[in-house]
Order: sequence, then structure tokens, then C-alpha cells
Amino acid sequence: MLSPEEQLHIIRSGAAQIVPEQALLDKLKRGTPLNAKLGVDPTAPDIHLGHAVPLRKLRQFQDLGHEVTLIIGDGTALIGDPSGRNSTRPQLTRDEIAANAQTYVDQAFKVLDPEKTTLRYNSEWILDLDMEGLLKLLSNFTVARILERDDFHNRYTSGQPISLHEFLYPVMQAYDSVVIKADVELGGTDQLFNLLAGRELMEKLGMEPQVCLTLPLLEGTDGVRKMSKSYGNYIGLTDEPNDMFGKVMSIPDNMMVKYFRLASTVDVDEIDAIEADLAEDKLHPNKVKRSLARNIVGAYYDEASAVAAEEAFDKLFKSHEVPDDIPVFDGELILNDDGQVYMAAFLNQAGLAASAGEARRLIDGGGVKIDDVAMEPKSYNVDPQILQGAVIKVGKRKFLKIPKA
Repeated sequence: MLSPEEQLHIIRSGAAQIVPEQALLDKLKRGTPLNAKLGVDPTAPDIHLGHAVPLRKLRQFQDLGHEVTLIIGDGTALIGDPSGRNSTRPQLTRDEIAANAQTYVDQAFKVLDPEKTTLRYNSEWILDLDMEGLLKLLSNFTVARILERDDFHNRYTSGQPISLHEFLYPVMQAYDSVVIKADVELGGTDQLFNLLAGRELMEKLGMEPQVCLTLPLLEGTDGVRKMSKSYGNYIGLTDEPNDMFGKVMSIPDNMMVKYFRLASTVDVDEIDAIEADLAEDKLHPNKVKRSLARNIVGAYYDEASAVAAEEAFDKLFKSHEVPDDIPVFDGELILNDDGQVYMAAFLNQAGLAASAGEARRLIDGGGVKIDDVAMEPKSYNVDPQILQGAVIKVGKRKFLKIPKA
């Protein structure tokens, strides 16, 4: 059994803030399992390594012997989290929320231990609130307090509209902590106000307040912007092993330690040693990044998949060979009025680009090759005969075989 100080060292690793840290240490010293809470609104169906950062921290709590409550915010999602928004978030339907929630739970349990996780849906208590109960909750907060939030403050002072229902969001998230009696609540750095609202509400209701633990946003494979599908710099939890391995290998060297702390299953003491050895040039960055990529692939698949992914990576980048298992296009080539294939639309249709616009940018940047010959910039139409039996390569890792007619 680790001491409270040793547990705190592990929990602190990768965290942005622990508010207040001494309160967490005091809770740990009691020797009884803590209830660590994470609330997530199912506003999108798929999650990536950035979304999984707080899940990884929850898993650390589980491995230390603590209890975890994962709250699916199917009630708060009807409001929409205003954090970081400069406009009112579009409201989802209950059917959209339910579909997203199931997918999120399936992916979350790639990280969490299902047997050690209490799964709750906050519609259980939020949608059961009557007017009297809602008014009692709202009486614990002032408009001035809510307007202290940066996003609300900025929108208010700049004359941007704030819908009244948005004020309910931090109150409802705070109420979640009251219902489940949270000891610790996790969230991104943009969630600190909401987490502190939970702490404040618990105090006002005579409960021991929760500790707020925030985690930094994880930059994507470009190492600059936060990980996001819209930026195309994400590593999805459902990415195929080869693709996942290759994406991890593409991150900048200066991001490796952060990925180890926020996205891997490596022990904190080992990460501390890796960070120190990298700083003293005792480890080669490529070797370290390979171990990181193997760990992440192994965490979401298995060790055999991680080894196979590394072998495929070497075959592609060291030997410059075409992979053996590239997918085969099973659709029909669509010809335009000139009898040509418009490649921007084709790449989008084949799933090699998120949109025709992205496909054009890839072509213009020399990132699309037909039988290892790069397409010329601004030359988007191709004779269909050239494509018969050809291998299309997009970027460094995407391939597609077009069978002969």
C-alpha cells in the first residue's frame, strides 16, 4: 500500500492544478477509498487521446485503490456546456445524446476498469428536479458569481448574447457532485470554474467539499494546437494500430514527456526517469518515442498489435515498401463531363480525406501520389486509365489500391 505522499506524487503527475492540494493529502491520509468523479457531456460520438486524458487520471485513482464515478451528462448536455464558447452552444436532441453516450461509454471502458467504475447518468436527478428544488439550488449562486466566469464575462462585456439557460450549467454540474458525494472532481483547465462551483455548493449544503483537479489540454500531432478532429491532428481511440503507432511517432520530440504523463500507462517514477535522461541526452528521442507508441497502442489493443504496428512502421519508413494489407477500393470511379476522375471528390469518397477541400490542399502540397508519383498542384482531374490497378498514397500512412476494371 502506497503512502499518502506517494499517492499524491502519482496523482500530481501531469495535473495542472489541485485545489487545494493539502485537502487532497488530508483525504488520502484517512486511508479510506476516495470517490473520484468525472462528468462528461456526450456531445460527440468519438473520443481521442485528448478526451482520454482525464480518463487516464481516473484509472490512476482506480489503480491506487480508490473509487471512480463516471457521470454521463445526458441531463447537462440538454443545456450545453458554455465553457470556452463565444456563442450559445446548439442544443442536442435526446436521441442524439443517447447515441453519443453509448459510443462514449464503450470507448471510455478502453481506459477504465468497468468492475471498479460506477456509471451514472445525471438525467436521473436533474430531470427529476421540480420547480421548488431548482429554485433552492439556484439560490446558492448569484449572478455576479456566475459572471466571474471568463467566457460569460467576455460575452457580457462585448455585448454577445448569453441565454438564461446557460447559467444553469455550472449549477447542475455542481449538483452532480452533491448527489454522488464526490471527494475529488476531475476536468480540463477550462472546467475549473465549474469544479469550484461544485466545491462551493457542497460547502453551502454542509458537506465536506470536493478537491478540484484540473488537467491540461493535450496538443495534437502538430504539437501546437489542441488535439481536435477539426484540425486533423488527433489520435482516435478507435484508430487502427498501425495508424495509431504512426501518428504517435509523428509528434514533436518536445511533446513526448507530456504524452507519457497524460496518455500512457507508464509508471510515474519511470516517466520521471525518462524525462531526466532526455534532458541529459542519455536517451535517443527516437527510441523513447517508439516505446511511447508501443505503450499507447498496447493500451488500446494488446502487446502483439503494438509489435506488429512497429514492424509495419519500419517496413513503410525504413524500407519504403507498400504495406501488404492496404485496403482495396470497392466502389465505382465517377467520371465528370470530360470523362476524368475529379480526385478531390474521389479522395473524400474513399475516406482518404475529410473533405474535398482538404483533398485539394493535400494535392497542392504534394501529399497525394499515384503509383509513387506525386500529383501536380492544381491538377485535380485524372484519366481513369491511369488509376486502373494503381496504388494511391495520401500523406505518409494512408494507402488505397484501385483494382483493374
